[in-house]
Amino acid sequence: MIQINGNEAMQADGMSIADYLQSEGYVLSHIAVERNEVIVSKKDYTDTRIQDGDVIEIVQFMGGG
Repeated sequence: MIQINGNEAMQADGMSIADYLQSEGYVLSHIAVERNEVIVSKKDYTDTRIQDGDVIEIVQFMGGG
């Protein structure tokens, strides 16, 4: 099972992190991704594949005041 932000996401199996983020409409410059408790560098989003058993957390940065 794949978990992304606490939800089951088996449709992401085999996708690169970059492809998943794009398919979900994330703005890459405003997020950070953690895979199995390790921060994934933005330069690795294209080469890092989501696999069964992964736990992914996506954090979006928002401006405010």
